[in-house]
Amino acid sequence: MISPELVDGLDGSSEHIQRYGSHHTDSIVTADQKTAQKFLNEVDSAIVLHNASTQFADGGEFGFGAEIGIATGRMHARGPVGVEQLTTFKYRIRGTGQIRP
Repeated sequence: MISPELVDGLDGSSEHIQRYGSHHTDSIVTADQKTAQKFLNEVDSAIVLHNASTQFADGGEFGFGAEIGIATGRMHARGPVGVEQLTTFKYRIRGTGQIRP
């Protein structure tokens, strides 16, 4: 899903993502390291990228093996739940313009 919108600065983009985003994967393209760091820290998504394609949001790309599903909720475990299933992650990825072929 893509939700394009012309917004006013980083705060506007963060508000747009919070309201319309899936909270799965979001990316920023900027040369400003301070802006990128704020985006990576504040956007509430499982995977946030700086100057890298959202196509990298794949279990195989993360070294997890074959992807068998995705979850956009913070607590996605069903059935018997142990400590391991109660763990969630946020990945911060920095790139230099990489894309997947």
